[in-house]
Amino acid sequence: MGANILADVATTLAIVLPIVGLVIGAAAGILIYIVLMRNKIGKSKQLANKMVEEAISEAKTLRRDAIAEGRAEVQKEKNVFENEMKERAAEAQKTEQRLLQRESSIDKKESMLEKKEANLDAKLESVEQTKANLAQQQEELNIKKSEINAAHEKMVEALEKVAGLSKEDAKQQLIDSMEDEAKRDAAKIVREIEQKAKDEGDRRAKEVVALAIQKCAVDHSSEITVSTVTLPNDEMKGRIIGREGRNIKALEQATGVDFIIDDTPDTVVLSAFDPVRREIARVTLEKLISDGRIHPGRIEDIVAKATKEIDVQIKEAGENAMFETGVFNLHPEEIKLLGRMKFRTSYGQNVLKHSIEVSYLAGNMAAELGANVMICKRAGLLHDIGKSIDHETEGTHISIGVDIAKKYKESEEVIHCIAAHHNDIEPKTLEAILVQCADAISGSRPGARRESLENYVKRLEQLENIANSHAGVEKSYAIQAGREVRIIVKPEVVDDAATVFLARDIAKQIENEMQYPGQIKVNVIRELRSVDYAK
Repeated sequence: MGANILADVATTLAIVLPIVGLVIGAAAGILIYIVLMRNKIGKSKQLANKMVEEAISEAKTLRRDAIAEGRAEVQKEKNVFENEMKERAAEAQKTEQRLLQRESSIDKKESMLEKKEANLDAKLESVEQTKANLAQQQEELNIKKSEINAAHEKMVEALEKVAGLSKEDAKQQLIDSMEDEAKRDAAKIVREIEQKAKDEGDRRAKEVVALAIQKCAVDHSSEITVSTVTLPNDEMKGRIIGREGRNIKALEQATGVDFIIDDTPDTVVLSAFDPVRREIARVTLEKLISDGRIHPGRIEDIVAKATKEIDVQIKEAGENAMFETGVFNLHPEEIKLLGRMKFRTSYGQNVLKHSIEVSYLAGNMAAELGANVMICKRAGLLHDIGKSIDHETEGTHISIGVDIAKKYKESEEVIHCIAAHHNDIEPKTLEAILVQCADAISGSRPGARRESLENYVKRLEQLENIANSHAGVEKSYAIQAGREVRIIVKPEVVDDAATVFLARDIAKQIENEMQYPGQIKVNVIRELRSVDYAK
């Protein structure tokens, strides 16, 4: 029995021990698997953490790049916006300046109209008073005329009884007697005038000549504020304007000139009060058209080159005027101001050429009359120097010219000539009168200044109407641009002696009724032809 128990125990052990071994092996395998899985999971976590860190780093990099790109885009938009605002501000300022200029011009015109209206009212009152006086005088004249007629009739009756002559015979004798007496008196007066002129001597003769020429002095002024540039074709207008108008904006901003592009074919109009700026703009546009490359950067370069060219031309023009007239020792700024007058016109007459001509005329007259030649030539050259900057400085060109002459230490004689050349002040020296006369001669000679066709024809017709209104005139012709009127009289109505009085009466009527530069020659012609036939 003990042996059986041992046998059972051994059998049991034989069965249990393998099972226990299997369980222990399974547990060990599971433990090993768990350890391996934990290692694998740890590596996976590390890899996942690394990928997360890399993703976070990459996200931060992308964020920084996006922020930087966004800031650059914002800055770019900001720059574009600021440039656009600057352009709009410049345009607004320019528009404001134009409005101010127009407002100033309107105020001036309004002031002038008020003055003219006041003058017209005063003249109207004077005319009404004159009419009343004339009516009263007419009544008195009618009364006196009736008294004279009655006395005349009595005197005629008495004369006829005493002389035994008819009324017509007595009238003819009286007319013949008065005519002979008038001719003798006229000849006597002429001889007295000639003798008096000789006795006065050279001093009086000089004053008479100067004062006679002084009657020609007239004040005229006109401004030209536009220039035109011819284009090769109408397509060039689009290139000048540029995309969204950037080219024309750049041109106007760089030159300070308005570029007017309208329906006029192949033409661009440049408008500005400053003639130098207008010339710079004209040269710039012509260079751009010739070059073909038109963009804002190129425009700035061409404007700079054109400005230098015009500055050189201004200096050369001033120096040439100085050497041409023989007037030296001018201040460099005076030379530049003279050169600027090359681009200034008055009634279509170039102001620099006009000043050179005045210098010549004043010098020649001074040499003939014994005045100071150099003062006359210097004052003649500088008399209109104020016109070079009158568009940018307040005041008349005379006051501006006087200020310039004082600033650059011109002599008192020259300053007085400039101040008196339009009678703003009374001329006190012979040189001032000569400069005034030379200015009038240069401006009033035929062809010197532009005149509208309507005014020209109107003046000729008025001259002929005045001449034809006198008794005895057969025909009249206005010739030499209205500076001479030739009158043909009827020889059977007007005799030789009466032609002198007719010419004087017509000249006086022209002076009273017309406005004209210079002087008008009245030439009365009488021709008597006696024809007979031999039979």
